[in-house]
Amino acid sequence: MPKTKKKTRSNATAETMAADQRDISVSEFFAKNRHLLGFDNARKAMLTAIKEAVDNALDACEEAGILPHVYVRVLQVNESRFKLIIRDNGPGIVREQIENIFGKLLYGSKFHRLKMSRGQQGIGISAAGMYGLMTTGKPVVIISKVKRKKAHEVVLKMDTSKNRPTVISDTEHPEDDKLFEDGHGTQVTIELEGKYQKGRQSIDEYLEQTAIANPHARITYVTPANETVEFPRVIDELPEEPKEIKPHPKGIELGTLIQMLERTDQRQLGGFLTKDFCRVGATKAREITKGAGMTGQTWIKTVGHTEAEKLYDSIQKTRIIAPNTDCLVPIGSKALLAGLLKEVKAEFFAASTRPPNVYRGNPFQIEVAIGYGGGLGRDDSAKVLRFANRVPLLYSQSSCCSFKAVAETSWKNYGLTQPRNAIPSGPLVVMVHMVSVWVPFTSESKEAIADYDEIRKEMKLALQECGRKLGTYLRRRKRMERESERRSVFERYIGEISRCCNSIVGADTDKLYKALMKQAKRRTDEADSKLDDEGRVLDDNGRLGSDEGVIIVDDLQDIPDQEDTLFGKSTKKKKRKTTKKKTSRKRGKN
Repeated sequence: MPKTKKKTRSNATAETMAADQRDISVSEFFAKNRHLLGFDNARKAMLTAIKEAVDNALDACEEAGILPHVYVRVLQVNESRFKLIIRDNGPGIVREQIENIFGKLLYGSKFHRLKMSRGQQGIGISAAGMYGLMTTGKPVVIISKVKRKKAHEVVLKMDTSKNRPTVISDTEHPEDDKLFEDGHGTQVTIELEGKYQKGRQSIDEYLEQTAIANPHARITYVTPANETVEFPRVIDELPEEPKEIKPHPKGIELGTLIQMLERTDQRQLGGFLTKDFCRVGATKAREITKGAGMTGQTWIKTVGHTEAEKLYDSIQKTRIIAPNTDCLVPIGSKALLAGLLKEVKAEFFAASTRPPNVYRGNPFQIEVAIGYGGGLGRDDSAKVLRFANRVPLLYSQSSCCSFKAVAETSWKNYGLTQPRNAIPSGPLVVMVHMVSVWVPFTSESKEAIADYDEIRKEMKLALQECGRKLGTYLRRRKRMERESERRSVFERYIGEISRCCNSIVGADTDKLYKALMKQAKRRTDEADSKLDDEGRVLDDNGRLGSDEGVIIVDDLQDIPDQEDTLFGKSTKKKKRKTTKKKTSRKRGKN
């Protein structure tokens, strides 16, 4: 056999390897790893782009004190290319900030502040424009108008190698431009490769769930088939404005503490603890510094690594009250029920809002709402709607803390069927909402909430509270149904008995019939009962209390059957008679 020639190998040197090293731009990294941001397939990419634009629009409107009206339009350019247009009535964006917001990754005002908001990372809308540029080569078109100023139309693209925007054109519109009805707002147009499909995890589902979690917003949606879907505003009040807080000392790590000491404007340790942290007063600062072998007058510049480690250990040993919760704005039971009642065709609704709690020093709050019966599918598994800071989470359901909490709750205790280690079966919709200054998402695409023990515990407690209300309602309703069946048996034979008694003893047929009917109604009076918001029987006066945790729909004939839509929503608008039964939690009150 002929000998094969051995290949020569050129070995790299330290100098040649050093010549190959260069900086990696964050936008260049995410352009190659766009699946991390939620752009891993055409259908999901369209949803992610719209989600980021709508989230920014709602945040801008609420911060400016404006009731949001968001316009979303999906135009199909060809079989695989779409043009997305999202417009809001917010305050607009000043001209100097447009290119940075839409053409630069990791740029924004929300990352460093501890305050509830939808966007947190400063990646979303600029990543959507980057994806459009990568797939179609078309730049992003932004039109923004600030009140009492002319509108600017800016066409830009992102230089991914340097993570900076390149402005292609900048046009000033006349002041009488009628694009924005309220005289101010922002519109962004992105052309991208995508795929439109209705059903689960679709644009339609995202907007429907956004309407549930944001009942104060009006959303107008124009589909690729040029059909207009309107999600009306059902509450004419904006949520309260969340307030920004300082970091809580229990929520930081040693490295973070050292960095804060290096960057602080304070000169002495006491001022650093009281000014740069929340919930630390002068007394608590003295206790912390004493535990670290220092005083409040210790100069910051003298605190080295060893002293910082002692300070950190002292903070962990000191009891400090939980952080402020005015940085959180939950939806609230009333608004939750209003949103569910608008979109979910059920007969029973219940909601629960847990008191604020803390994980890693970050305050958070859990809300849960359920809808049962009515037009919901009876043979399918329950639908779990997951939200974080009013934003729907449609992907990575099985890895989400919300879904795990629903599966771990024992729904059999409340009269529902539940396979082992799974969510319950039957006509049930469960909505779980987490509010926090920093939601611990499992990835940059913000698709699922990380599974922290503190968070899952609060979710399960809220789910159990709603489950108890549902269980009471179902047990009472079953007894009412049994009594109604008994009455129908009585009514079936009372007439015959009356006639027989007349023929035997000559008793008055009508008088005997009325007497027997009266006895039948007395024996089965529970069939005529009306239930309160806890599933309990109301008295004759139907007195109401103060709890608005439940809504019971009386007239089930007007609820459409579930067919093609997610929640069985019919295209025809029908009126439903509802009762908001309320009871006080205080003993001795109805």
